[in-house]
Amino acid sequence: MASKIVVVVGATGYLGQKIVSALIAGGAQVRALVRPTSDRTRLEALGVSDFAVGDMLDRDSLKTALAQRPGADALVSNAAGYTRHREGDSPKTDVEGYRNLIDACKEAGIPRFVLISILESDKAAKVPHFYHKFLAEEYLKQAKQPYIALRAGAFLDQARDMALPQLKNGIYPAMFAGVSLGMVYTPDLARYAAMAATSLPDSALGRSVDIGWESPASGARLAETFSRVLGRPIVAKPAFPPLVGKVMMPVMSLFNEGLRDMIAMRKWVGTGVYVSRDPSVQKELFGELPTVEDAVRRYCRDRALI
Repeated sequence: MASKIVVVVGATGYLGQKIVSALIAGGAQVRALVRPTSDRTRLEALGVSDFAVGDMLDRDSLKTALAQRPGADALVSNAAGYTRHREGDSPKTDVEGYRNLIDACKEAGIPRFVLISILESDKAAKVPHFYHKFLAEEYLKQAKQPYIALRAGAFLDQARDMALPQLKNGIYPAMFAGVSLGMVYTPDLARYAAMAATSLPDSALGRSVDIGWESPASGARLAETFSRVLGRPIVAKPAFPPLVGKVMMPVMSLFNEGLRDMIAMRKWVGTGVYVSRDPSVQKELFGELPTVEDAVRRYCRDRALI
């Protein structure tokens, strides 16, 4: 039986590369959608040799890219323009770009669209980059494109790992002091995305699924867990000094749209609403939910801390 072909959009990023690895490990053939100027080196090192060239803000390029034969069995997108990690990224990608991508996917007849969305995005109208994911979910419904949206919580790990150097000094940098968050470890989300693209039944489609651990975690709880796993004291401290969050960021945001978005996000998440409301669907589709200690232990092992 031929392996399934899965188009990955956002494949060059941190999460994207982990999704690519999970798909390849599961026997899928990855077709990476890249811009003409994208660096393919890391993807090629992972074993990707099938590339489609397109830009989410160029409708015609997407139509050509997704019409490539043999046709794809699924598309996974974790693209996020608001991060501005690469030249050409902008919030426009998260609205107009996603509509273009969904239209092109529908036109190409790709039977499954896996969207990496954001936890509680439907309730975050005041946080643009959160709410844009919900708008993409709504457009998938409007376009009648079969889909599943994985609404991920906050990431334990990041491409630029702020926690790792501080953990070595006995500190866990907490983004929100005293607030419990729904959280996820990137390799788990990547594995779920690969499963959603290749092995979940069609009956699982048409849903938005909360993705996270078996319970939310505060900075203090994470520090306690790191202490147990590492066998030495770890204390939670604010990731940013109070002066930065209360004074400098608001002033700088007057001239920076991205910072205004971040401030809105910090205010909204700080109210304690950023948690999974129904973990039962995640368990039904992907198996037992990771515990806080399990995720922290794997993070430490993956980074050679234990």
